[in-house]
Amino acid sequence: MSVRPELMEILACPKCKQKVELAQDSQSITCEACRLRFPIRDDIPVMLIDEAAALEP
Repeated sequence: MSVRPELMEILACPKCKQKVELAQDSQSITCEACRLRFPIRDDIPVMLIDEAAALEP
């Protein structure tokens, strides 16, 4: 199971407040504006800046 579409509609990047998207692998959520990737653990997005990783160029 993945993150529900209703939840994705209201999620925003905690750093820049821009819209985030589910990554193609469905294992993370990405913010293109900040170039950050937030992990998904047990179907729960971990939207903490300290837990984010930089997106590869």
